[in-house]
Amino acid sequence: MHAEINALEGIGWLRAAVMGANDGIVSTASLMLGVASAAESASGVLIAGVAGLVAGAMSMATGEYVSVSSQADAENAALALEASELKSNYAEEIKELSGLYVDRGLDPGLAQEVARQLMAHDALGAHARDELGLTEVNAANPFQAAFSSALSFCAGGIVPIVVACLAPRDYLVPLIFLFTLVCLVALGGSASLVGKASARQAILRTVCWSSVAMLAAAVVGRFCGTLLA
Repeated sequence: MHAEINALEGIGWLRAAVMGANDGIVSTASLMLGVASAAESASGVLIAGVAGLVAGAMSMATGEYVSVSSQADAENAALALEASELKSNYAEEIKELSGLYVDRGLDPGLAQEVARQLMAHDALGAHARDELGLTEVNAANPFQAAFSSALSFCAGGIVPIVVACLAPRDYLVPLIFLFTLVCLVALGGSASLVGKASARQAILRTVCWSSVAMLAAAVVGRFCGTLLA
């Protein structure tokens, strides 16, 4: 059971890391492709990429912090209400917990005995786990979520910036697009390997939608560059 919990926790971290890295590389590359397609200089493309990387990482961190903080507030409020109910009506809470076990397949007598023993050991913990669905695995941590999201975003977003620093201006657009796709293939494949999912589906899903986003940004950049020229 301990190994299974660690595996579930690892999958959650994998999902967050993949999402952040994918968002970082696609959004930064799309921004740079849009600026490059508007016939901007190489320095302008690089500045746009760095600015997009910083803004995106901060936005991810802020969004995650606010979202997870709201989740933590809701969890704490639910726990406080449950603790109050345990103090005011302990017997009724035993019935409530035993009812949950009956719904899961236990006989009423056994369900009531299990509820009594679990509540004697840790009443709030038993209700938090079995009634509210709160465990240490999915407990909200705002700072941890914000930091990991910003870090994974930067890890992905740095790729097109490095390409822009090294590539000739005439080949900037195709090279950013190509290296971004290569990294997305590696990212999708790695995620599927760790998560024991289909590599083909993960790679196709990641590459196809990311290509659409980058091509759309390039088309908009070219149109705006032509319109404002």
